[in-house]
Amino acid sequence: MDHFNVAIIGSGQAAPALAVGLAKRGQRVALIEGDRIGGTCVNNGCTPTKTLRKSARVAHLVRRAADFGVHTGPVSVDFPAAMTRMRERVDTARRGLTARLKRTKGVEIIQGWGALAGYDDEERFVVSVGEGRVTADRVFLNTGTRAFVPSVPGIETVDALDNASLLALDELPDHLIVVGGSYIGLEMAQIFRRLGSKVTIVHRSDRLADREDADVSAIIAEFLVDEGVALHLNAKVASVGRSMRGVLMTLEDGTEIAGSHVLFATGRVPNTDRLNLDAVGLETDARGYVVTDAKLRTKVPNLWALGDVNRRGAFTHTSYHDHEIVLADLDGTKDLYQWKDAEQRPTTYAMFTDPPLGRVGLSRSEAQNLVAGGRNILIADMQMKDIARAKEESEATGLIRAIVDGDSKEILGATVFGIGGDEIISVFTNFMATGASYRILQQALPVHPTVSELLPTLLANLQPLEANGD
Repeated sequence: MDHFNVAIIGSGQAAPALAVGLAKRGQRVALIEGDRIGGTCVNNGCTPTKTLRKSARVAHLVRRAADFGVHTGPVSVDFPAAMTRMRERVDTARRGLTARLKRTKGVEIIQGWGALAGYDDEERFVVSVGEGRVTADRVFLNTGTRAFVPSVPGIETVDALDNASLLALDELPDHLIVVGGSYIGLEMAQIFRRLGSKVTIVHRSDRLADREDADVSAIIAEFLVDEGVALHLNAKVASVGRSMRGVLMTLEDGTEIAGSHVLFATGRVPNTDRLNLDAVGLETDARGYVVTDAKLRTKVPNLWALGDVNRRGAFTHTSYHDHEIVLADLDGTKDLYQWKDAEQRPTTYAMFTDPPLGRVGLSRSEAQNLVAGGRNILIADMQMKDIARAKEESEATGLIRAIVDGDSKEILGATVFGIGGDEIISVFTNFMATGASYRILQQALPVHPTVSELLPTLLANLQPLEANGD
């Protein structure tokens, strides 16, 4: 069997950077991938969806052209052309990533599904790859997650879509039914509505994106309805079946929804079922995720889990940050001016609806729970409709929110929902990494006219947060 210092199973966002980093440190690395290099992000996540989002946004802006004094003719979307543009971008990204790995001395790409197969006589990991096997001193898992499709009566009779198969369509859905009103479902609902599909969202909760604060959920619902998306909240699917139009969905209250396609955006499950973790004595949690410590080490020596599969952040950026934590730990680096492990970093993410939502750290409702426990928390809100740049752009939907520890003066969380929110949130995230007082950011000199120029003003208006109010 061929021997490597390191075997990385899966090529999600952490794996390529980790492979290159370890190879530069003199390690011989096997990067094992059963599907396409780049994982979800490159192939059916960030890269394709944000590319398609741009086509949808352009179509939306053209339809709004008269609002800006610009007159156009009838607007139509060439769906196959938009999908071709998206796929070309994906192919280019994957080819570039693959080429970088192949030209890195010490990295070998092995195509095939990797799984643990115990230990050899020298107590080195044995990893099976298809019909072959390799050995390694260290193993890193970066296998990610896949879409969860619930067991709905009749689902076997329809071609239920997930986030990957939706992006493989060649024809625009006439009526897309989206089951699930969280981040992926909301992004796809808006994109396909703007591309020309009729769209209906069916969601179990009484509000969309129900992990967010209630006022944020209300804003999302408002702009989706304004764009023509139909909402069924507090709704549970009783059954699905085929119809003349394609899909007939029946809700538990008896409501019937006829559509051409149905997308299930109902969560993710970890890709651990084929890893044969029992072979090295590693158990998962009840949901199938690999349990790690703050340095991403599992309980099995010399075995790590990075990215979505460790349940420490289901995002591309957290996966990439995982590899930085691992390299710093292996190097014995102590002088780090960033979060040193996965438990110190705050949760930060964006939802790429239009307008986008950027979030880091605590929400208002989470902060109110701390207040109820005796914490001194400060909060400030500002509506996008009161920000000059947002009004000038006619993009005045949303809000900005900052949450601060009233004693330490550290920023604990922020919401930037509106124009540029997916970018502006990094101002908060990056500043929070310093652990500095919010007063330093309050004294910053921002550029006018921008949305982010109001951050010092926002922080100057912090007020005590009440446990049951604003």
